[in-house]
Amino acid sequence: MSALESARETGARLTAATPLNATLHWSQELLDAEAARVDAMRSPGALGGMPIALKDNIVTVEQPTTCGSRILEGYVSPFTATAVNRLREAGAMVAAKTNMDEFAMGSSTEHSAFGRVHHPLDPARVPGGSSGGSAALVATGVVPAALGSETGGSVRQPASFCGVVGLKPSYGRVSRFGLVAFGSSLDCISVFSRSVEDAGRVLSAMSGHDPLDSTTVARRPMPVPAPLADLRGLRIGLPREYYPADLDAGVAAALRRTREAIEQIGGEICEVSLPHSPYAVPTYYIVAPAEAAANLARYDGVRYGPRNTGAGGDIHALYRTTRGEGFGAEVRRRILVGTYVLSAGYYDAYYLKAQQVRALIAEDFRQVFASGVDLLLTPTTPTPAFKAGEKTEDPVSMYLADIFVSAISLAGLPAVSLPVGRSEGLPVGAQLIAPYFEDQRLVAAAAAIERVVSADAEVR
Repeated sequence: MSALESARETGARLTAATPLNATLHWSQELLDAEAARVDAMRSPGALGGMPIALKDNIVTVEQPTTCGSRILEGYVSPFTATAVNRLREAGAMVAAKTNMDEFAMGSSTEHSAFGRVHHPLDPARVPGGSSGGSAALVATGVVPAALGSETGGSVRQPASFCGVVGLKPSYGRVSRFGLVAFGSSLDCISVFSRSVEDAGRVLSAMSGHDPLDSTTVARRPMPVPAPLADLRGLRIGLPREYYPADLDAGVAAALRRTREAIEQIGGEICEVSLPHSPYAVPTYYIVAPAEAAANLARYDGVRYGPRNTGAGGDIHALYRTTRGEGFGAEVRRRILVGTYVLSAGYYDAYYLKAQQVRALIAEDFRQVFASGVDLLLTPTTPTPAFKAGEKTEDPVSMYLADIFVSAISLAGLPAVSLPVGRSEGLPVGAQLIAPYFEDQRLVAAAAAIERVVSADAEVR
């Protein structure tokens, strides 16, 4: 199939998927232009014309980048993200920009200024967040892969809810240049796909050092991982803190089945402890809002987005009214929290203490991996996808949806969520975690597990 034929088919699927509200910007004209570029390449590249959707906080010069927010409505970047340029060099086509929680702040994609995204299997439920639009498009087969961003689980959690693969690389593996900043010490461009193999190919294509991003590690791009035939010789740890007694019955059953499959292909299972894991969510919700408050200070109605002109010559009134009208409730909440924990008299009690606990969380992982454990296996989420509106009035309940994913982001480690079954028809994900910069081993092992665990089997 030519790239143009693929582009036309992708356009038809995007049109059919309109009821999901998963897409914010796309056009057949731009898709055809992407196809013409790919068909003109001397070699099809490693991705060979693959259509890939982008979360709408990854900038391109051809389409607006709104971050799901009114304050950036209509904004078009003067440059394209490094990750997107590298995917295009590998033969990928940018298919669409996807809906998301505003500025990536949310766990359900209910906080978009442009309406919520519907779960691909049950419109009454959420697809997870904040990258829910990308997850929904991959789950429905509109595109084989999509990019999201991870700050505290925003790819792995929706991947679990939607029944697709969600791969978060090590912090510093992929350039953040062109990813609109939320939490700069946490943000990672990450991958959704329908198979581990495709996720590995996409990550390989966009990985590597970038002089435009000083946080990228000076290493060569990650080779495309070769799937392992089995897991012989690998020790897989089960952190006891990730298997509480009140874990959802369907999630617990799916993880039991996954452990049994791992043992059948030679993996050795052992119990381990990550004692500071219970502090991960409160630590994350101090560190991330603090960084967000600093990063979002630039959206003031002067340089970006619409400006409220009713303030006259009062610059402070201009800031207040523009930001008050341009930001949604969840973004305002996190800016206020972040400003508070950074303020005089509270910095040491909150932000400094959170950074100290973050170091303890990272040390837990380091010690477990140093003890001879190769990988960790946990649930990705405590429950399958919840109903829309179920948690929006209780922010703490929403934040706890990240309980199994936030510690990995704080530690900067690579992790992948795999679909491992269904509970009452809803997908369940298992999370595999690797040591820092062992992304290649992570993907290879995940591919081996993917072959022996049915993603569509009902669990009991």
